[in-house]
Amino acid sequence: MPDAGWWRDAIDACASLARRRSRWLALLFAGVLLPMWAFMELADEVHASEVIPFDEPILLLARQMAHDGFDRVFLFFSQVGYAWGVVPVDVGLVLVLLALRRWREGLFAAVALGGSGLLNVAAKQLFARERPTLWESIAPESNFSFPSGHAMGSMTLACVLVLLAWPTRWRGWVVGAMAVFVPMVGLSRVYLGVHFPSDILAGWAAAATWAVGTYLVVFRNGRFGGHPASVDAGR
Repeated sequence: MPDAGWWRDAIDACASLARRRSRWLALLFAGVLLPMWAFMELADEVHASEVIPFDEPILLLARQMAHDGFDRVFLFFSQVGYAWGVVPVDVGLVLVLLALRRWREGLFAAVALGGSGLLNVAAKQLFARERPTLWESIAPESNFSFPSGHAMGSMTLACVLVLLAWPTRWRGWVVGAMAVFVPMVGLSRVYLGVHFPSDILAGWAAAATWAVGTYLVVFRNGRFGGHPASVDAGR
């Protein structure tokens, strides 16, 4: 049996590791474990074909708010939340990082953004959840609903941009912009009646889990909150 001194040394070593890696551990917990738990809870309800209590009331509330002005606003955010905005920015961001020889950052962005899209396609086919049919949407969709591709794509892009910008003076601007953009894209899909609110929450949770998990793997030898160790080597 280990003696008391061995246990003290083990505890001291764990405490020292936790102090040195506190930001990474916090990111792992808040950016991977909590979103993963949220997604699994929602996915379990959808897989069991359970009615999620907040879905229909929120959809009906969104329907009551409908008018021409909101139509234009939310159609815009729905369009820039995918084909007209997120997808071109995804491709452009990866190409710019590679052109700048920021290899590690480019790899992170490519895997996070591309992998998120593939995961969304696979998840939609796996859960095969039909879209809401409470009213006829002005922007109808024909594929499956869970999780929302718009929510997942916009949140993945937001996570990538925030994590890349965090060591720079631009992080406040990026966080502020994404704090508006991501919720508006999600709200637009509910307002248009093409997604349940739980689709949006699941998309956000899955995106955060994938993007932050990818970051922790790609930059495992770096230092969160500062310039990754690989940046200078890649120039």
